[in-house]
Amino acid sequence: MADRTYLDWPFFEAHHASLARELDEWAACILPPIVEAEGAEDRLDDTCRALVRALGEGGWLRYCVPASHGGMHEALDVRSLSIIRETLARHSGLADFAFAMQGLGSGAISVFGSEALRAEYLPAVARGQKIAAFALSEEEAGSDAAAMRSTLREEGGEFILNGEKLWISNGGIADFYCVFARGEAGVSAVVVDADAPGFSVPERIDVIAPHPLARIRFDNVRLSRERRIGEEGKGFKVALSVLDIFRTTVGAAALGLARRALEEAGTRVLTREMFGATLADLPIAQASLAEMALDVDAAALLVYRSAWVKDTQGRRVTREAAMAKLHATEAAQQVIDKAVQLFGGLGVTKGVKVEELYREIRALRIYEGASEVQKIVIARQLLEGLKRELAERDAEAASGPAPLVAAGGVA
Repeated sequence: MADRTYLDWPFFEAHHASLARELDEWAACILPPIVEAEGAEDRLDDTCRALVRALGEGGWLRYCVPASHGGMHEALDVRSLSIIRETLARHSGLADFAFAMQGLGSGAISVFGSEALRAEYLPAVARGQKIAAFALSEEEAGSDAAAMRSTLREEGGEFILNGEKLWISNGGIADFYCVFARGEAGVSAVVVDADAPGFSVPERIDVIAPHPLARIRFDNVRLSRERRIGEEGKGFKVALSVLDIFRTTVGAAALGLARRALEEAGTRVLTREMFGATLADLPIAQASLAEMALDVDAAALLVYRSAWVKDTQGRRVTREAAMAKLHATEAAQQVIDKAVQLFGGLGVTKGVKVEELYREIRALRIYEGASEVQKIVIARQLLEGLKRELAERDAEAASGPAPLVAAGGVA
């Protein structure tokens, strides 16, 4: 059983603890028949569709959209999203993926979409009836999204979309894509349905932890102006605002994987006999467990600090989210690696949970901003703050010393 004492921290409200408990019970019952069925990995697309349907029927996808269109909360609650991703990831990385993409893929519509777009897509997302995708990255525009080459031009009162996107999660199974492309006024965001003429999926991409991933192409895809999300030329604002919500939850998913690795390792060392005792009796194993527990709690503090700030203060959490994502994913990699080491040869055997976790964690250090990019973000935020402080000091010095006031108010 996973540690839930962190839910007593002041970051949370009573409904968050209830959410964690109820989802954990649901996941333990509903997910194994889907993700552990014989051939589930070979039928990846069908498995992901089944997960989305199950999450919709369970009511969990309601947390991905606002209450005005079938959601659970008036605005997206990052603490709830994070708890859900942590819990699902602890049970199944693929289930976490299915949930996360419903939120990320429709997030631009939730935050910036017109009333018509919200009504058309969000209720179906919440019910698990439409699968969403977020299409930002390109072959030469991954971390450097400003280098994108996909184009969006106006012609006869319509938009004409051309270009390719790469490493698109849910590529090939999504019902619609929130796509970012460059026009005369700058980058804009648009919604493209999977059955739009000119849309194609020329390549499916296999990765070490099987998830639906693809290259997608747009050949003169015609879109009405009503398909645009947000203001023209403000696509980067749309993308960054959505990532500002969901980047923290990537750290939460990593936290869930790390918690599962710690659980598996704890059970292993308590039951593995070695040198006339159990592995748990060896100081070196105890040291590994201590380091793992420390990394898990530190990651949880950063993740839920970021989520709490976003939910309660309503401001951008660029720095907090970058710290949460960076530390949680890097720490989870180390925690899972230690778990594999404690399992020995069994730890790299296909079908053993820690081997699955080892494959699942690797991509989280790359997508939604690689670790190296998060370091740049954190450093820039730090330096900008220091520059502001220095400027304020210089301004105060230039204005001269404050007059001395004697007792009684007479200078």
